[in-house]
Amino acid sequence: MGVVHMLSLQQQVFAWGYNNSGQIGSGSTANQPIPRRVTACLQNKVVVNIACGQMCSVAVVDNGEVYVWGYNGNGQLGIGSNGNQSTPCRIAALQGIRVQRVACGYAHTLVLTDEGQVYVWGANSYGQLGTGNKSNQTYPTPVTVEKERIIEIAACHSAHTSAAKTQGGHVYMWGQCRGQSVILPHLTHFSCTDDVFACFATPAVSWRLLSVEPDDHLTVAESLKREFDNPNTADLKFLVDGKYIYAHKVLLKIRCEHFRSSLEDSEDDIVEMSEFSYPVYRAFLEYLYTDSISLSPEEAVGLLDLATFYRENRLKKLCQQTIKQGICEENAIAMLSAAVKYDAQDLEEFCFRFCINHLTVVTQTSGFAEMDHDLLKNFISKASRVGAFKK
Repeated sequence: MGVVHMLSLQQQVFAWGYNNSGQIGSGSTANQPIPRRVTACLQNKVVVNIACGQMCSVAVVDNGEVYVWGYNGNGQLGIGSNGNQSTPCRIAALQGIRVQRVACGYAHTLVLTDEGQVYVWGANSYGQLGTGNKSNQTYPTPVTVEKERIIEIAACHSAHTSAAKTQGGHVYMWGQCRGQSVILPHLTHFSCTDDVFACFATPAVSWRLLSVEPDDHLTVAESLKREFDNPNTADLKFLVDGKYIYAHKVLLKIRCEHFRSSLEDSEDDIVEMSEFSYPVYRAFLEYLYTDSISLSPEEAVGLLDLATFYRENRLKKLCQQTIKQGICEENAIAMLSAAVKYDAQDLEEFCFRFCINHLTVVTQTSGFAEMDHDLLKNFISKASRVGAFKK
């Protein structure tokens, strides 16, 4: 039996259960019958993601560092050795790499970075690391899935199987597949990573918790989503680029400080908008109904401008996440320029690191050739300070 984890609202880790290899992280190997907070190196850290293998535990903190503890006989802790750890230990080999998500198989581990890269380590007897062989790895090793960015990784503590989904919607699997070994990422016909484990794992499992809601009930949030841009119930129309977007005054006033004041004494039922494009303004209004956005990186820059103008900080964060997911060598400089322009410091740091990591290709793009003079000077100066030009 393994360990049970819980991530609290304060983003602290609690663990309890079997502890023969230190997987509770308490510093001992005594079993833990009630939830106990995992401290040591995690004492003052904000944990954003947790996972557990059969007898090991992993946590990702908000600055992208990865901490591991528990059984390490197959190198599943990624610390370069096979010794168990009874308290959290940072994976030094991932220094400078910002991890967002972690997933654990029976005795192997996958992490996903903020650039969409996957690193793996641990047991590999079925090819579950996807490295092309069956050798265990005690250090993080990159896995290439074509040239696409990965947006989701999947593994389950009861299986020797790995899966990943790309930004283009392609699902790959590797490792144990119905008793056979798949030693390199294999493109499946699935559209969801859950199907990999339902069809190929032995026994068939779900790698994450699933919930099913009755079809005859809509939550408040779902009801509001359905009413966006509905001309039958709307009492306000926005005219943008010659097209109408239908909305509801009361919801806009509830959800947005800008509308709370601008619509307070207004009896108009049509508002003309020329400051922003139709896709950008529609995405903004839809966000007020859904709490989410779905845009290209370029359109997300326009929405970032709007979010900055309206002081919508949560929307600003969502725009930055979208831009991060869509960054590539060709648009990296444009995204960096936008981050500087709209004072999006987290995005600026991400774009800068991306440019440094892909410096040769980025400096050959038209965006770099047309780069603002002051921005170019600052970029070269900062790149020099981090050693980008050292031989």
